[in-house]
Amino acid sequence: MRKDRPRKPARVSGQWPALALAVSVHVAFIAVLVFSLRWQNRKPEPITAELYAPPVKAATVVEAPPKRVEAPPPPPEPVPVPKAEPPPPTAAPKPEPKATPKPEPKAEKPDMRAADIARKAREDDERRKRDQAVRDRKEADQREADKRKQLEQQRLVEVRERQQRETDALKAQAEREQSTRATQQKIDADAALRARSEADYIRRIQSKVKGNVVLPPDMVGNAEAIFDVVQLPTGEIIDAVLRKSSGVRAYDDAVQRAIIKSSPLPRPERPDLFQRTLTLKFRPLD
Repeated sequence: MRKDRPRKPARVSGQWPALALAVSVHVAFIAVLVFSLRWQNRKPEPITAELYAPPVKAATVVEAPPKRVEAPPPPPEPVPVPKAEPPPPTAAPKPEPKATPKPEPKAEKPDMRAADIARKAREDDERRKRDQAVRDRKEADQREADKRKQLEQQRLVEVRERQQRETDALKAQAEREQSTRATQQKIDADAALRARSEADYIRRIQSKVKGNVVLPPDMVGNAEAIFDVVQLPTGEIIDAVLRKSSGVRAYDDAVQRAIIKSSPLPRPERPDLFQRTLTLKFRPLD
């Protein structure tokens, strides 16, 4: 299929006369400018003037009669003539510029390239706006994603911190419980050791006192007699008081005499086990 060639625009009639008129007007305007510049650059010529004073008229001698001779009157004083000042140089009048005829307006033809350029500019503007909207939406999505990521990281940090606090609390509680158990075990061990030491201490005292007890011949049964014994730190007995009778007066007296006879009593292995008042139990068959 043959492509249509672009048609050349038709020439406007009267183009050459208008061109000649424009060239002539420009030439005349340039000539006027050159003449005015040369006339303005010409140096002003000095003007000289000679001044002359008017001649003084001689006095007329009037003959007098011979009998009477009079002196001639004095001549009149010359009147000073003012010097004429040279007239100031007058500037030559500037020539009026000739009015240049306005060229006839040419018929404008539609410019298809301007329409194409405007359409392309609108398309570029719309494309830039679309691209800017896409970039703005991507940036907003990225900011939202960064915000969610930051919140998630913050939540994870808070969860880790809470778990760490819980772990530390559990660890501290376990350490406290372990320390408490250890302390309690130590206390129990000390108490058990003290109880054994006290029992051994009391047993040694009872053994010494029993060695000095003389049982009555009519003693029947295994009744228990309890005494409160008051002693000094050296083991010397101050007093022995019956706290509970065995029911046999002879046995109670025999035990009391044996306690007094056992002074000084054995001292404990640890000084902190010493008791000023001891409660001692005795049975005849033990």
